[in-house]
Formats: sequence, C-alpha cells, structure tokens
Amino acid sequence: MSTPTGTEPAATEAGGSLSRAGDLFQLLRDGKARTRAELALTTGLARSTVASRIDALMVSGLVGPAGEASSSGGRPPSRFAFNPAARVVLAVDVGATHVIIAVTDLNGKVLAERRLAQDVADGPVVVLDRVIEEGLKLLGEAGRSTSDLAGAGIGLPGPVEHASGMPVKPPIMPGWDGFDVVRHVQRSLPVPVLVDNDVNIMALGERTAHWPQDENFLFIKVATGIGAGIISNGELQRGANGTAGDLGHVRVPRGDDVLCRCGNYGCLEALASGPAVAKALTQQGLPAHDGGDVLRLVAEGNLQAIQALRQAGRDLGDVLSTVVNLLNPSVIVIGGSLGQAGEHLMAGVREVVYRRSLPLATTHLRIGLSKAGDQAAILGASQMVTQHVLSPAVIEATLQATG
Repeated sequence: MSTPTGTEPAATEAGGSLSRAGDLFQLLRDGKARTRAELALTTGLARSTVASRIDALMVSGLVGPAGEASSSGGRPPSRFAFNPAARVVLAVDVGATHVIIAVTDLNGKVLAERRLAQDVADGPVVVLDRVIEEGLKLLGEAGRSTSDLAGAGIGLPGPVEHASGMPVKPPIMPGWDGFDVVRHVQRSLPVPVLVDNDVNIMALGERTAHWPQDENFLFIKVATGIGAGIISNGELQRGANGTAGDLGHVRVPRGDDVLCRCGNYGCLEALASGPAVAKALTQQGLPAHDGGDVLRLVAEGNLQAIQALRQAGRDLGDVLSTVVNLLNPSVIVIGGSLGQAGEHLMAGVREVVYRRSLPLATTHLRIGLSKAGDQAAILGASQMVTQHVLSPAVIEATLQATG
C-alpha cells in the first residue's frame, strides 16, 4: 500500500458517509460475513453501488468470499468478509536492552516472532538495521514477502513526536534525539512506518486485545522507567508534543531528598521504578542490581523485597489517585517488568488509590495486571499500523492508485 507515513489516520467524514469503498469497508472490519443485499439494507446505498464497492475491495484482497447465505429460492447469494490475511504488518518493540519483532496479520494475529538482546544505547543505525534484517527473515518464515507488507509499527522507550516519528530528547537513548526513524526504515522497506512511545503502543495493544469495551483506559508501565498510556473516549491521547502520560517525573511527597536522573527531586521514577526499588534494598543491606533482582527476591519470599515493592505500589498510587480524579478511567492496567510481581505491587496501588481518589471516580474503577504481558507492545504496534492503513481515506487512496 502506498500511503503517507508517520501521520495520523484521516478521519471519516462527518455523519459517517458511506459513499466510498473505504467507508463501506469499515462495516466489514468486524469480520462478520454479509451479502450485498445486507450491506445495501444497512447503508441505504443502491445494490449496484454496493456491488461496485465490493468488487473493488475484492480486487485489493482486503475482502474475500465467505460462503453463501441461505436461499428462499434460486441461486444462494454470496457472502463477503474482511480478509485479515490480505496483508501483514511488521511490529517492533524496542526496549532498553531488548528488541521484539513480529509479523502479524491485519487482525494482530502473530504469525512469526523473534526476541533479541539489543542495547538501545548502541544507536539508531545499529538497532534499526538489525530490526530490518531480522524483520525480512521473519517475513520469509511467515511465508510472506515485502510485497505483502502493509506497514511497520515501531515502539521506542522514550518520548516520540508521533507526527514525524522522531525521538525527542530520550534520556536512555544516546544518538536517537531527532533521528529520522521513518526515513531510515523506508530505505529498505518502502511502506508506511509509524513510530510511537512504547507505553502508548502497549496501551493500544492491551486495550484492543483484552478491554475493547472500555473507552477510558490507562496502561501503566513500571520497569526501568514509569509511564502511562492514556486512552480517553476510545482515542489514544499523546498531548501537544507527545509527552502525555509521563508519570515517572511527577513528584511524590515522601521523596523530597531523592534525586532523580532528570535533575529534580522526588520523582516517582526515583522511588518506584525497578532500579529505584533495587537501590532501596541495597541500602538495607540486601544487594540488588535491578528490577530483575527485585522480582527474584520477591519470588523467593523475601520479606524486605515484598515490603519494598508494596511501598513502590503506594508511591505509584499517590500519583494515580490524582490521575483518577482528573481523567476518571474505568480501567487501570499495570504492566511492564516490575508489574510481573503481581499482587504485591497491586496491593500498594489499590490501598492508596481507593483511599485518596473521589468515591464517585472509583465506584466502578477496576485496577488489574496486564493480560497481554510482554506482547502488549507488539499487539499495539500492529494496531497502530492497521488503524492507519485500513482507515477510510487510505483505503480509498489505495484503491484509486491501483485502478
């Protein structure tokens, strides 16, 4: 598909116009098989108009035959449905010390996946060239080629200007500031390339896979850093410059004398991240290097580690109680590597949020652990691409370009 890159999907026309094939296609994205007559009845369009739109979508491969409907006499009418296997997406999760690459279909189903040890501090050229090399291998393993590729979605562990795909002063990514990720990837993969902060795509992936009915949703990543992906009224909120959800540098009252790597005192990240909890345990005489050591100690039943993790949950809850009052989400999901410790961190979060947030805001609030786990970012990167390439305007432009 030849489409604009690094940009938001174009909005459907006001009033939900169905005058174009791209608009009609949106009705079929739910996967339900329909006949031409059913589509004509639903849309109010003439059957001849529906037929021409369906024919165009079938030529593209995005819609395919799905059996026949029952007949009251004569030849049974044919049914049609969205074909998620028509194209594939390259989904990439770049972490501080890892890269996960997957090939998915247009429904986000993972067809092939690879997990690699890779330090993001090695720089954009080294990391992205490896992503491209491994991505091409994965396409082959999935039985697909670059001609099947609809687009690539990439999550990065730092602030990203989503419109351009460029990282903006990322603290743990030397050499990445202002780097043109989209242009670099497109030299090898001439498809739409979309880039975002990792916690934003984790929010997209988690919600799409497990909480699709909840339109006001928070995903909290607790790992080396702490951040939030905010979905409000069903839309991901990035803010004016892409820094919405940066909870890690919100001040926590008990941290007045704790210096953060950002230069300020009392930041949530300096008290509740994996390295921060590890440092606190080391100061108590229990050597721990990072969040992985914390998780190991908790799994072994170490009381000091359990208490430290619960306090991290309380600190996180201090910040989230304000967020709950401000945004009124129906669901908060805790993910990231430290979130894998489960109920100990969660207990601290719940203890403070339910005590300090407004009663009305917590009446129906659910706080739980990530169900997608370490696949949340991959699922979200895939979803980010499909939201773009399957939008009405892009589908229409693609069909026009192919005649």
